[in-house]
Amino acid sequence: MEPHRHHWRTRLIHTEAEVSRHFTSLAPATYRGSTVVFDRIADAVDDWHEAAGYTYGLYGTPTTRELAARVAELEDARHTFVVPGGQAALALVYFAYCRSGDHALVPESAYGPNRQLADGLLAGLGIEVEPYDPLLGADIDTMIRPNTTLVWCESPGSITMEVQDVPAIAAAAHRRGARVALDNTYAAGVMFDAFAAGVDVSLQALTKYIGGHSDLLLGTVSVRDEAGYERVGNAHNLLGMAVSPDDCALALRGLQTLGVRLDRLEQSTLTVARWLKSQPAIALVLHPALPDCPGHEIWKRDFTGSTSVFSIVFDEGWTRQRIERFVDGLRLFKIGYSWGGVTSLAMMYPALPRAVRHYDGRIVRLNVGLEEPDDLIADLASALKA
Repeated sequence: MEPHRHHWRTRLIHTEAEVSRHFTSLAPATYRGSTVVFDRIADAVDDWHEAAGYTYGLYGTPTTRELAARVAELEDARHTFVVPGGQAALALVYFAYCRSGDHALVPESAYGPNRQLADGLLAGLGIEVEPYDPLLGADIDTMIRPNTTLVWCESPGSITMEVQDVPAIAAAAHRRGARVALDNTYAAGVMFDAFAAGVDVSLQALTKYIGGHSDLLLGTVSVRDEAGYERVGNAHNLLGMAVSPDDCALALRGLQTLGVRLDRLEQSTLTVARWLKSQPAIALVLHPALPDCPGHEIWKRDFTGSTSVFSIVFDEGWTRQRIERFVDGLRLFKIGYSWGGVTSLAMMYPALPRAVRHYDGRIVRLNVGLEEPDDLIADLASALKA
């Protein structure tokens, strides 16, 4: 008796066509999928732990897990979780370590949406997040309460670029039983050793340097130990933070050129920053590698290099309208948020929510891309003159 031949509609789904699987490429394969199929019902489990293997697309495919493993390797982490973006990484850490009635500390120089998340959603859930001066160092001990469960660091800080004494803050927090989380995006996870500094959780927006081309949104949360793996992993599972394998494939590609891009970005940015420092219109250049930047001595002690983002503060004679005309007059520097890509960017901040170092709104943040530094300097000079 001949075997039953399935209808062509069935064969569209259950094919008997075969091709050789012996294919070796320098590029990792991109695995897309939500449903994972099992050989036997006894093998079917719903478990996010990596030891359980592949159980559901939400918990990872070979592509998403390869990216996580590569980032964990770079950061010397116990494990890395990939999330849909930097903001998702911030939220994941809060939900993993804070409950109603808890208190957390965040530097007032932190990424703006971190503060917005704290003041909005978290406050409504009964979680108090209090800002602190990023240069407080070991004196942060005076702000830690019995119910403080989390202390945030971000070094250098967004826009105002303060470099924090992370080891001193971590030591003070641990003495009081609090965990320490660091937004390590500026250092791309490689120019500052978060876990050697005592950090418990390190996060990055892969949107920036690892992505590197302004064409994806991804974030990572890396943990130092088994306790962090369980705590962050359970929250990650329940929040359903699925990521696209295609975006992960782009990030894996970005990792291959991260080293050469960071080298080029560092040198170009220093060239531009030093030129700006010589301009009469500029009162201050806030670049961690330059002595005028708050916390510069700590940067020299703790960092192995600098990257592409820094800020300039205009002279007191410059009004908001005049600074706007400067930014509008730039041609190679595009007006936009974010940083870390190949294109140079500029953004002004006329009203920073800072108790200290707000610079009266005369501050503009620059991201230097992969253009020729002399061309960028000519662009800046033309805008200043105009």
